[in-house]
Amino acid sequence: MNRFTPLKARPPVTLFHDGHCPFCRQEIAWLAKHHHIDHIALVDIQDEYFNAQTHGCEFTAMMGQLHLQDSQGKWYIGMDASRALYAVLGYRRLVWISCLPGIRGLMNAGYRFFARRRIRIGQWWEKRQSKA
Repeated sequence: MNRFTPLKARPPVTLFHDGHCPFCRQEIAWLAKHHHIDHIALVDIQDEYFNAQTHGCEFTAMMGQLHLQDSQGKWYIGMDASRALYAVLGYRRLVWISCLPGIRGLMNAGYRFFARRRIRIGQWWEKRQSKA
């Protein structure tokens, strides 16, 4: 996969998200209002009826990183899932910039750092929000 592959994602896409994650819920709420929502199917991997294996994935892997599948069956994982999603939503210039050397590496590292800590950070963030 070359660094610009996320720009090739074809709608409609299926975004697999963690419905228990506060940040994921914020993002999904924003996506639900987006004018290109018809390009996205949203699947909550925490839903009681969700089975990762029916999609050829492991639940723990899907909990660890964002997963997106496009209409061609191509999987995008982690920061590339975000890039593919935003390319489909029409933010192709920003996605292209995020694919440039240096920027790509920093964003990928930042995503991995955040993804490993998102639950803990989300709990802290929700507590701060409730106190405000």
